[in-house]
Amino acid sequence: MNVTSIREQFPLIRAKPKLAYFDNAATSQKHESVIQAMDIFYRSQNAPVHRSVYKLAEGATEAYENVRNHVREFLNAKHREEIIFTAGTTASINTVVSGLAEGFRKGDRILLTDMEHHSMIVPWQAAAARKGLRMDFAPLTHDGRLDMPAFKTLLAKRPKFVGITHVSNVLGTVNPVRAIVRLAHRIGAVVLVDATQAAAHMPLDVRKLDCDFLVFSGHKVYGPNGVGVLYGKRELLKQLPPFIYGGHMIERVGREGAIYAEPPAKFEGGTPPVPEVVGLGAALTFLQKLGWKSIRKHEHKLTTYALTALQSVSGLILLGPTQTKGRAPIFSFALPGVHPHDGSALLDREGIAVRGGHHCTQILHESYTLSGSMRVSLGIYNTKEEIDRLVVALAKVRTKLYG
Repeated sequence: MNVTSIREQFPLIRAKPKLAYFDNAATSQKHESVIQAMDIFYRSQNAPVHRSVYKLAEGATEAYENVRNHVREFLNAKHREEIIFTAGTTASINTVVSGLAEGFRKGDRILLTDMEHHSMIVPWQAAAARKGLRMDFAPLTHDGRLDMPAFKTLLAKRPKFVGITHVSNVLGTVNPVRAIVRLAHRIGAVVLVDATQAAAHMPLDVRKLDCDFLVFSGHKVYGPNGVGVLYGKRELLKQLPPFIYGGHMIERVGREGAIYAEPPAKFEGGTPPVPEVVGLGAALTFLQKLGWKSIRKHEHKLTTYALTALQSVSGLILLGPTQTKGRAPIFSFALPGVHPHDGSALLDREGIAVRGGHHCTQILHESYTLSGSMRVSLGIYNTKEEIDRLVVALAKVRTKLYG
């Protein structure tokens, strides 16, 4: 993989060569093809989809639905109807939680983990308060991995739902999702996999995982903001009630009530984000052209290099696994006496963009007795030289604050 060439393909990276952008877990930069695809759509293809029969609208509908086929292939889903376009991962999870919770009864259990994002936790907390559900959280090991014996013990309580992140957005931990799904299915639980952090770093195969639902966002895979994907097994989507009510998601409306459309239309009420979906298709094409073998090779080297480099920084406390195996290129750490916001602001003065805060994972940080951390998350355009700059800048931060 020619990283120099790849960097040239990202307009913002190209325009800011002195910026080390390390906030990819929050949002990735947009590939040139994504921007071009959306621009072309607005300039020459813009029309409402599904509802009109004139040529321009039929072309827009074809462009939109072609991406559904593309996402089906990207995830190796069995049916195109199993692919739902949403506003993002948060909207996707809320769609699932809202629908499933309707069928749960008081006392039913929900099993999550201490490393879940707030977008997985908070919707279930709201549903639990409304329906009288019970929530359990599987703890982590000292090195930031899921405590599998504890997880299995909680599974013995027979939860109705299991929510698991494929890759932690703080620790970089890659969870054994396939094994988790298999264990959860043995006790009859429905499983949702949050692949938001995984989608840009590794291939996803929903049939191999056998998960019931899987979600990810466009803006984490070098695509547009405002669009996400909800995969669901066809039989479950047919049973799940809609989340957004309005136009397009109906078969018929009368004074006495409405008959809902079949999936995917049932979950895509209102005017869809067509240009964003087209941009998502371009982003997935870019990733597939690069190839997972090249992407993973480059990011494996970066992960190994960053682990060694960060652990060489005096006083730095690295959260999560300290070995490359079973790890994605996401690194969160604390510097004793340095508030994450202060540290991030000082790094910004050195042209290094990192995230400082709790990263929407307050439960995880509480397990480390921390209110927050600094996070470095790498992507395909990052380099070893940028990591070297980070190490030097972190030393400056310590000097600045301690003298």
